[in-house]
Amino acid sequence: MPDSIRGFALTELLDAAPPEAGKGVAAADREFTVAARAQWKTVLRRFLRHKPAVLSLVVLTLISVWAFFFPLIWKWNYTERDKTALSKPPGNGHPFGTDDLGKDVMALVMRGIQRSLEVAVIAAVIVVILGILVGAIAGYFRGIVDAILMRFTDLVLTIPLLVIVAVVSVGIPGSPWYVIPIILGLVAWTGLARIVRGEFLSLREKEFVEAARAIGVSDRRIIFRHILPNLAGPIIVVATLTIAGAILTEAALSFLGLGIRPPEVSLGLLISTYQSAFQTRPWLFWFPAVSIVLICLCINFIGDGLRDALDPKQNRVRT
Repeated sequence: MPDSIRGFALTELLDAAPPEAGKGVAAADREFTVAARAQWKTVLRRFLRHKPAVLSLVVLTLISVWAFFFPLIWKWNYTERDKTALSKPPGNGHPFGTDDLGKDVMALVMRGIQRSLEVAVIAAVIVVILGILVGAIAGYFRGIVDAILMRFTDLVLTIPLLVIVAVVSVGIPGSPWYVIPIILGLVAWTGLARIVRGEFLSLREKEFVEAARAIGVSDRRIIFRHILPNLAGPIIVVATLTIAGAILTEAALSFLGLGIRPPEVSLGLLISTYQSAFQTRPWLFWFPAVSIVLICLCINFIGDGLRDALDPKQNRVRT
């Protein structure tokens, strides 16, 4: 039995054990706590040995800090216009150039990165919450509960995202920007739910779960205290990759005119707005396009590194 699983079972035994048995169980619990800490150190060491993932994490952190904090000191706001510099190429005063209205492109790109990352994080949070709840309940209780939840999951899989977004865009004119990540999250959770369900079907038959049931532990505590922590690896990887997928999906929707709309700014909206200037004023197109590609590459490399680091069967780390 893995040390982390046995450690959770010992926690329950410590709570239920008589006082005179406390010392022995407490000592064993401390032993497995040390083992759990050593396991996370191993995960961290594996991740740090994955050079593309570490480099991507550094680059993504720098991009995020630049996008969220540099606008506080930058002299141009994304809504301001420099009427003396219309369609100006990159140079002094405007490192990324300006558009035909005199707006600073660097300010627009920073604002676009902010909004795109916010969309991706909101969508990922919804995916993780719904995926865990549906998958855990279906996999643990099985039977009619599993059948109902999995048929509902299959139904959600058949719903076309473009149709939902189009209906919302037409039916709710001027809808706020956060409607897009909410829709993305409500549609994209099915993959994680299937992963969690499969793991629960396996782990619910393990000895540590039977031991927890034998001492009267509630189903809710078994699900969230004993089984779910053992799925941290797959959940973290899926959540990481969902962020990249949400950024690309939002960009595609905005490019089609179904995503974020002015006066809000996103990377996909910038690409859609300035696609006609691809040849005449390429800086308007390339800066937001490169930002999307760079962010998604970084997130995918980080997810790859996390998958390798959290895989217990991974003996060799790619360099």
